[in-house]
Amino acid sequence: MSGKPRLTYLNGRGRMEPVRWLLAAAGVEFEEIFLETREQYEKLIKDGVLMFQQVPLVEIDGMKMVQTRAILSYIAGKHNLYGKDLKERALIDMYVEGITDLMQMILVFPFSPPEAKEKNIDSIKERATNRYFPVFEKVLKQHGQDFLVGNKFSWADVQLIEAILAVEEKIPAVLSGFPQLQAFKKRMSNMPTIKKFLQPGSPRKPPPDECYVETVLKVFKK
Repeated sequence: MSGKPRLTYLNGRGRMEPVRWLLAAAGVEFEEIFLETREQYEKLIKDGVLMFQQVPLVEIDGMKMVQTRAILSYIAGKHNLYGKDLKERALIDMYVEGITDLMQMILVFPFSPPEAKEKNIDSIKERATNRYFPVFEKVLKQHGQDFLVGNKFSWADVQLIEAILAVEEKIPAVLSGFPQLQAFKKRMSNMPTIKKFLQPGSPRKPPPDECYVETVLKVFKK
């Protein structure tokens, strides 16, 4: 093994995409193993690799880590993206949890039946524009700084730019009433490590398609 973190998941976004984003933002190269069959997944369970019989799985620093939140907080702490003290960490945690709630709607969207997709898009738009994005617009406006917490790039900023771009894929004009977030998006997208991750050929995964949905169902559904 090369010493790079090794990520085991499907060849798609899902619950691993925030991990890819955070590692990339930290400038960390990583390797990936893609699950394509039920047998591969069952072998991981049989071998005792998955603590709770779930992926994502990230092998890093001699550990086999599961549970997305634990993986992300470890990476953020390791790469100085988790605030300078407990108060900043608490703020980052609150922002991340809020963004995660919004991203959960994006995560399950591809699996909704065709007749529900339009309604679900409306729900995502309503939540983004009325509940979540106003919080970050207000934070950025009040402190007048480039980043969400402590005027320093953090895990929260990475989660927010990921969420903004994911929502924009479904609702292109979603930031029309949020000038602070428009400026934030431009700043974040031009940061060297993030700019690199947004280029074609990077480990960033495309929006889920029917093939991805079929693979998820094949691997995880008995």
